[in-house]
Amino acid sequence: MILPKPMGECETLGVAAPAGRFDPAALKEGLAVLAKMGFRTVLPEGLFESCGYLAGTDAHRAALIHEMFSDDAIDGIICARGGYGSMRILPMLDLDLVRKNPKPFIGFSDITALLNTLYFKGGLVTYHGPVVTTLAGAPVKTRKALLKVLSRSEVLEFPSSGSSVIRPGKAEGILMGGNLTTLCHLVGTPFAPRYQGVILFLEDKGEPPYRIDRMLAQMRLSGCFKGIAGVALGDFVDCGKKREICDIVRECLAEHRIPILGGFEIGHGKINRTVPIGLPAILDTDRRSLVVKWP
Repeated sequence: MILPKPMGECETLGVAAPAGRFDPAALKEGLAVLAKMGFRTVLPEGLFESCGYLAGTDAHRAALIHEMFSDDAIDGIICARGGYGSMRILPMLDLDLVRKNPKPFIGFSDITALLNTLYFKGGLVTYHGPVVTTLAGAPVKTRKALLKVLSRSEVLEFPSSGSSVIRPGKAEGILMGGNLTTLCHLVGTPFAPRYQGVILFLEDKGEPPYRIDRMLAQMRLSGCFKGIAGVALGDFVDCGKKREICDIVRECLAEHRIPILGGFEIGHGKINRTVPIGLPAILDTDRRSLVVKWP
């Protein structure tokens, strides 16, 4: 495990665009929020490139990530947006370069592919959190959660809300996860993570219940859940009724006697709390919480 150094105010975030094209106006608004939070930002040359629905060619998008990791003047990296495209550049990642220049790497949604690959293949602890274009409309809780994780100032405890216990219990394991659709599409590739001993958190948006069922079934049939320690559910926005999603998850994981807890403010919901990927965590349904401790 490689843990990037903490970040405080007046440090510099480089902006990468490893996935889809982004709205320049939304980016500008998000950059203004980062400035109010105390960060300087660097926009690399070529950030506004486009290639169809992507933010430039695969080689270009991968090169921007390498540029950010190589630049000593940049303390951390935050992605402009998700969308689609991160999977396409996974074979191009220079993981040796990343290991030699560890920095916080932040994003969510389609960026899930990069977050988990940088940890699973490169050993770098990454951060599942907001992208620049979502920061403008993000509530204070989202911004404070990002600062809290980047500063590594205290133990992280994520509370679960509502009647969210799907299967009771307590589990300890390495925290991994993110967008369900993206993780499902990694199955069968050289970049599919292994989840033995893992507390897996999942979230998604715009996927009807039958698709959630299908993706979980594919992962189950592929052996992804063998040896898994526990599951934490974030927001499933526009995916149907919460109860139906919980029932699908319970049924798909019925053979695994593990704790499953929902109600976490992670992902595409109104509040998107920043979660580190690659650290030990405790999932406790009695306390209705997910606790992550810094080494």
